[in-house]
Amino acid sequence: MKSFVVSALAFILASTALAQHQTFTVNPDASQVKMTLGTTHEVVNGTFHIQSGSIEFDRNAPKLSGSVVVLAGSGKTGNGIRDKKMNKDILKADQYTTVSFAPKTYAGTIAPSGDSTIQVSGVFTILGNPHDLTIPMQIQMDGAKVIVKAQFSVPYVQWGLKNPSFMFWKAENDVAIDLNLVGRISN
Repeated sequence: MKSFVVSALAFILASTALAQHQTFTVNPDASQVKMTLGTTHEVVNGTFHIQSGSIEFDRNAPKLSGSVVVLAGSGKTGNGIRDKKMNKDILKADQYTTVSFAPKTYAGTIAPSGDSTIQVSGVFTILGNPHDLTIPMQIQMDGAKVIVKAQFSVPYVQWGLKNPSFMFWKAENDVAIDLNLVGRISN
């Protein structure tokens, strides 16, 4: 009898642990990356298209895997000449077609429903070069529907990208990113 109880308890605990492993799949058409770059004459706002995203996680362990991938050449700021320069000369989109973030770990608790705030650490890759980055993220879960929001800064010049400044028009060395991911959770 004792063996049966131990086996049943082990089965229940294993089932519960397995149920905690989930995948967040991003809907690229409902998601968006916004950027803001301060300059001496204006604030440049733009958007980028998310190509794909899938993150695997387990509520019982602070490990993450997967990635969110953005098309480097999809940047739009409302100025075609500026966009062409950004995509060709700064992001080098013909050579480096994507920018990605691959989360590795998180700190905090992911609630099974409602709102959560966590710190996600991972690798941000731009121009083919990986950079460690920790991003605060707000998660809203409503059944299988999930919205993830994050605001962070990318020190693009420090990371080897060209500053677009010229003559009297000067741009900041960091770009603000506003990430809005919409998707679904599955087991």
